[in-house]
Amino acid sequence: MRAALIQLTVSDDPPANLAAVLQYFNEAVSGGADFILTPEMTNCLSSSRAHQASVYHHEAEDPTLAALRDAAAKAGKYLLIGSLGLLTHDADGRFANRSFLIGPDGAVLARYDKIHMFDVNVSETEVYRESAGYRPGERAVTAQTPFGTLGMAVCYDLRFPQLFRRLTQAGATILTVPAAFNDTTGRAHWEVLLRARAIENGAFVLAPAQCGYHPEAHGRGRRTWGHSLAIAPWGEVLADGGEAPGVTFVEIDPGAVSRARSRVPSIAHDRAFAGPAGLSLAGTGA
Repeated sequence: MRAALIQLTVSDDPPANLAAVLQYFNEAVSGGADFILTPEMTNCLSSSRAHQASVYHHEAEDPTLAALRDAAAKAGKYLLIGSLGLLTHDADGRFANRSFLIGPDGAVLARYDKIHMFDVNVSETEVYRESAGYRPGERAVTAQTPFGTLGMAVCYDLRFPQLFRRLTQAGATILTVPAAFNDTTGRAHWEVLLRARAIENGAFVLAPAQCGYHPEAHGRGRRTWGHSLAIAPWGEVLADGGEAPGVTFVEIDPGAVSRARSRVPSIAHDRAFAGPAGLSLAGTGA
């Protein structure tokens, strides 16, 4: 299987972002990709909640989703839309950060709402409160494809290994981690965490990313780390997208999963155990 990781530098202008995504999608198709992946927040990256509310749509009316479903159908390709910012009907008005797997007929095969919210103080001047604008998802998701079972995650989820273990126990052989990873934390942690998730679970990790400086007409702007990565089940970096927008191709050998898991069968060695203060924990992440 040939995968293509699309790396973007989106702004807070969804139509302009869509034009760039479609250009790279066509490049991925021309390059022979069977599976094409885009990063988190493919439609818009904005620090302004008011602007987000003005440009986001409900899923059924979202123009980016509609256009990418149509592109996947015309090309006959599997497409992971890393995530889109979407309106919801929640009483508190919070948005969804939703990842989509699109089939070669353009159908939505799976949806995953990002579970873990990025509420951190990176520095005194760089503070994020994702949960103020987005409501967290509540369900882990896998999806079947001809090239393996996908386990879906988004960005900050990467720091929670129990999610990936649960996905692997449910049959995942490819873990997808689309991201808009912060420039500071990305430099320190992005590659090592992705490699750890691959090694722990004997799975491929495909992580398309946002990169560079993201200009905003209605906000402060931000920088993301880039370096879209494809990691093998044994932990090798198979491809690195660098620091500029573009398409990175990688060949995926599904047989590498069984080879890695037969060498270190840790998935079969998970054990339930009693945790501190009598808390009951399980190796599957329960």
